[in-house]
Amino acid sequence: MKSHALAFLLLAATPALAQKPVKLKYKADDPKTVYDAVEQPAVPKGGPQAYAEYLASHQKYPTAAMQAKQEGTVLVTFVVERSGSVGEVEVKQPVAPLLDAEAIRVVKAGPKWTPAHNHGQLVRQRVTLPVSFVLAEGSGETVEIPAAGSTKPGAPLPPGAVAAAPGTTSVVGTTASGTNIIRPEKSAQPVGGNAAFFTWLAANQKYPDLARKRHIQAKVPVEFTVQPDGSLTDVRVVQKHGSGLDEEAVRLIKAAPKWEPAMYQGKPIKQKMALPVIFQL
Repeated sequence: MKSHALAFLLLAATPALAQKPVKLKYKADDPKTVYDAVEQPAVPKGGPQAYAEYLASHQKYPTAAMQAKQEGTVLVTFVVERSGSVGEVEVKQPVAPLLDAEAIRVVKAGPKWTPAHNHGQLVRQRVTLPVSFVLAEGSGETVEIPAAGSTKPGAPLPPGAVAAAPGTTSVVGTTASGTNIIRPEKSAQPVGGNAAFFTWLAANQKYPDLARKRHIQAKVPVEFTVQPDGSLTDVRVVQKHGSGLDEEAVRLIKAAPKWEPAMYQGKPIKQKMALPVIFQL
């Protein structure tokens, strides 16, 4: 009887022994392996919203792409390293060469990420991210010159310009008023390039008190005309944001340095342009 009682006690103890937690051991991940799916994905420092704001505020819409009315969403893939740095940046779904290049630039220049974890270890992870380029209403290339023989008052040809003839490669279209829209041989551009112009805007910007109090940040799209002498005129806000941002955007463009004017048949002509004025706290 004693032996049977002992056997019963041992059997009864077995489930209790089985309930003890068992530590699972994982094989160390290869430091060179790049994962697409992990237990704890990589995230941008500051969170997704902060990263989205970074992309919006640091994106520099290529002037030539804007003039060609190119827009769309560029899918970019990259690897978040175990250090949090970003590498192997490539375009997965291209839109246009200039937009693709800008998407790569802004991702490479971005802040570090919190790296991915898998099985309790830091690992490399591949991330796919959309970078969107959206033109403001009214943006793009619009150089308007009265059609040949036009008698419309107050519509003389800009200095040195010649009206495009229908059927030539320079004709882009015709407006409702009968004026031809031509493509300049060289588009207007800021003296010193886009980077210098946006740097000037940031350095001379006076953030409106009301917008600051309300913690409002925005990209205010502004349209203006670059005259043959390089001056900027006919400044207007395409999409208003209020709180003093629109007025400050107009003031900045009016006070900005002269541009290099558009050229047609070797002489300067006026050209309508559009770009965003960025307000960031």
